Amino acid sequence: MPDMIQIHVNGEARAWRSGATVADLLQDLEIGTERVAVELNLEILDRAAFAQRNLHDGDRVEILSFIGGGTEELSH
Repeated sequence: MPDMIQIHVNGEARAWRSGATVADLLQDLEIGTERVAVELNLEILDRAAFAQRNLHDGDRVEILSFIGGGTEELSH
């Protein structure tokens, strides 16, 4: 069993495997990377960095999903 670390994901404490990356976290949580923004310890990450940024004990991760939509034009 891999060593475990303690992280916070969207304010919720979670035990996670040591050595995991942000990309691993998203994959394990079944969250696609196309329409999300990830903040790691108050730093917004570029999608290209997800696979390079390892998670460490005490890290705080916020995952924000973008939802499509908008306003519908009303005819008068």
